[in-house]
Amino acid sequence: MPAILTSISPAGEILHVVPHAAAALPPVTRRDMEQAWELAQTAANNPQPRTIRFSTPKTPPLDLQLTDSDAASWASAIDRAKNLSTAHGLSVLLRLLALVDLMSRAPWLRAWFTLSRAGLTLHPALLQAAALSPLTPTGGFEETALGALLPHEAAPME
Repeated sequence: MPAILTSISPAGEILHVVPHAAAALPPVTRRDMEQAWELAQTAANNPQPRTIRFSTPKTPPLDLQLTDSDAASWASAIDRAKNLSTAHGLSVLLRLLALVDLMSRAPWLRAWFTLSRAGLTLHPALLQAAALSPLTPTGGFEETALGALLPHEAAPME
């Protein structure tokens, strides 16, 4: 897989130029997703803004701008741990962002996570499905593809 180029703009924004579509990024492991969630929960605020640019010869560039402070903080933490200049590190980040996005808009996923005063707990089967589900060309998850990787029912969380 071709290298991901990372640079910093004069304004201080970090730019990751990916020479292929998001859908070409590899699957990761459930442990990668567990670590990403742990990093997200402890990420420091005040991150540098980032843009991930998917640039292929056959399609116009697609920019994913991480201007939300949580998303940018998570990206910074995952970059330190997994290196966003690699396909693996970038795949971990996009899968975390895609999972959070899908959880916010897919009511059927509520059986797969618990929100309490202690925080958000993600079911291991959900993390496994997010690790393996293919990414869309824009870096998200298709509901049916992710759902097909989940067991019929959510088992109680330990």
